[in-house]
Amino acid sequence: MKGERPISGVSDDRPARSARGRPSRSRTGGGRRGAHPTVERSDSVNTEMLVERFFEALISGDRATARALADEAAARQVSATSMLSEVYWPTYEMIERLFRSDQMTTLSHHLATRLLRVLCDQAAMRLTQAPRQNRRVFAVCGPTDADELAGQIAIDLLEHEGFTVSYAGGGIASDEILAHVQEHKPDTLLLFASAPSDLPSIRGLIDTIHEIGAVRTLQIVVGGGVFNRAEGLAEEIGADLWATSPIDLVRELTQNPDRRARTNQHTVGRKRRVRAEAA
Repeated sequence: MKGERPISGVSDDRPARSARGRPSRSRTGGGRRGAHPTVERSDSVNTEMLVERFFEALISGDRATARALADEAAARQVSATSMLSEVYWPTYEMIERLFRSDQMTTLSHHLATRLLRVLCDQAAMRLTQAPRQNRRVFAVCGPTDADELAGQIAIDLLEHEGFTVSYAGGGIASDEILAHVQEHKPDTLLLFASAPSDLPSIRGLIDTIHEIGAVRTLQIVVGGGVFNRAEGLAEEIGADLWATSPIDLVRELTQNPDRRARTNQHTVGRKRRVRAEAA
């Protein structure tokens, strides 16, 4: 249960942002960086200022202002991909950071995340579809509505880039996830925006997949959520790829479809294997 929060929506001592005004990013795994060819940068629009303006509208539940800001951005030719990756995602990260640090009330958090999801859905309607990549992704996320919002942004951008995605959201038991993977054999299992409470089941799921060889060609990818806040965790549990944001996720999956974790990278279940070998 969260501790007591300030009476107002957001406390005055919110954390400083990076020099460019965006939340700082952690290291991501799985390959070289470079701008993805179909991601349009909104250089003519001050996206940092847009994030600040959206943030203020969202935490107060000002739907009219939020819609007006979205319409204004569209009129200035800000693409849907830019809105999702450069405006809505950083806004989401700011909201979640403040909420986790008890600098935002539950009411403001709920107002913001519910309204932001509406805006993300509207932006997704404007996305054009790239040619299909013949890559199937099965995705799940953490248990909260905010986690599902993060997962939705990632899924929308993956579909935009030509991936075929099935998205189950949060609260799915690991045995159901394993059964789905074994039956449908996706190319990628994506665990995005997971919560700390998900870690034991994620560790067990990845361990089981590796031990029984459920789908030998399966690529296991994690990102966002707890993995952004614990450096090295994704590699420790045996993930093949990891990313800090939806746009990083698109780059990783596009550029590194064949990357798999090294055998000695898997620390999950290692003690059990050592004991078995020693017996």
